[in-house]
Amino acid sequence: MADDAGFTFLGAGRDDLEAGRAYLAARAAGAEPPSGPDLYPFLVGLALVEPVLLAHGSVGQQERWLPRIRTGEEIWCQLFSEPDAGSDLANLSTRAVRDGEGWKITGQKVWSSRAHYSEWGLLLARTDPSVPKHKGITAFAIDMTVPGVDVRPLVQMNGDRHFSEVFLTEAPVADRDRIGEVGEGWGVAITTLTHERGALGPGGGPGRKELLDLVRSTGRGEDPLVRQRVADVVGRLELGRLSQAHGSARKLLGTHAVKALADLAVDLQGLGGLVGEDAWLTLFLTAPSISIRGGTDEIQRNILGERVLGLPPEPRVDKAIPFSEVPRSV
Repeated sequence: MADDAGFTFLGAGRDDLEAGRAYLAARAAGAEPPSGPDLYPFLVGLALVEPVLLAHGSVGQQERWLPRIRTGEEIWCQLFSEPDAGSDLANLSTRAVRDGEGWKITGQKVWSSRAHYSEWGLLLARTDPSVPKHKGITAFAIDMTVPGVDVRPLVQMNGDRHFSEVFLTEAPVADRDRIGEVGEGWGVAITTLTHERGALGPGGGPGRKELLDLVRSTGRGEDPLVRQRVADVVGRLELGRLSQAHGSARKLLGTHAVKALADLAVDLQGLGGLVGEDAWLTLFLTAPSISIRGGTDEIQRNILGERVLGLPPEPRVDKAIPFSEVPRSV
């Protein structure tokens, strides 16, 4: 839902954002409040950028950005996906060109959650099209307020503006804001996506307690079919909570658990579950997207098959040729 300040994020407004910052600042100072507000606006910084900086960032970058990420003073977004580079992220064509002591970034990103209220973006750009597509990518942190960054929120069917298109026209980035070595951005991407898939696992939104409360309120707790479905959903959620799986496995666990949870909740409410606005309906409408965001379920199964089970990889005819020679849509 949108607030008067012009930004949106999953039903929260300016007061919620400040509450989140106060909570994070207290936690960073050593206090651990018993409970806190929805930290969704800060998720990219906390769950993705922080581990990326710890793994790939310089000491100077860690000192500059980590304290402000941990207190919520700076919100980050992820500038990865493009119109022709979704699940095949290495197909990205946004380019970074050397410009004196820095770089100029030109291209288009899409489905960038939080972009319209973020101070910084974690960005992938192509710095060398003469090598295979996975090798010519470099990672940057980009100031979202510099000239040449045009953020255009995408209005969804429910009126929300959760994600945006971001157009970059020779947007300047200092070389000190490059994360990792030139041409080594794919390693940064893999680290980011591994943590993103873990963050999309079970957790967040209504869960086990809320489901059991809903069952009791509908008076259907003695129905054997309802009990069977509840046991299945609770088992999936508990498996996700206890599992030490990361990356693709955790993401698949979360996808199936959230979908089953949302379907059961709306079924329990009957037609009334499809009207009005509550957390269950929001979860029900959001759940299908989890199979797409962070890499589709099909991509996750390919990763598990190839990297965990050792199955033969799918043919990839463009993996070894220079990116500049890869056929592209026009």
